[in-house]
Amino acid sequence: MLKTILFISGKPGLYKLVSRGKNILIVESVIDKKRLPIYGSEKIISLGDIAMFTDDEDVPLGQVLSSVKKKENGAVVALDIKKASADELSAYMAEVLPDYDRDRVHVSDIKKLISWYNMLINAGLTDFEEEAEEENTAEE
Repeated sequence: MLKTILFISGKPGLYKLVSRGKNILIVESVIDKKRLPIYGSEKIISLGDIAMFTDDEDVPLGQVLSSVKKKENGAVVALDIKKASADELSAYMAEVLPDYDRDRVHVSDIKKLISWYNMLINAGLTDFEEEAEEENTAEE
């Protein structure tokens, strides 16, 4: 599922890939379900290609989102990212991913992680772990 969820630089929210054409993607907003064309000149990143830095090796975003889901019992994160201090956000991240790299994972990254998690949960997209297992099976 995370391979078809896209972050588009300069546009708010997350988008689900609907269709592909020559030099164009048709995407649908996860929040309000509006469809729009995205051209090849825009910076597009699949959530399936993102990983979080840790002290050992990078952890795929799907596993991190699954950890957040487990901690929150499948509900949205109650922590208000706009009002939370850097220490509160760092403490939250340490609960979710204890060995995250404190030098390379910035407060803005933690805010984005929580924001994306809340968007996906509100949209009913919750199969993070399933995707990670499929990817691991495909690699073997």
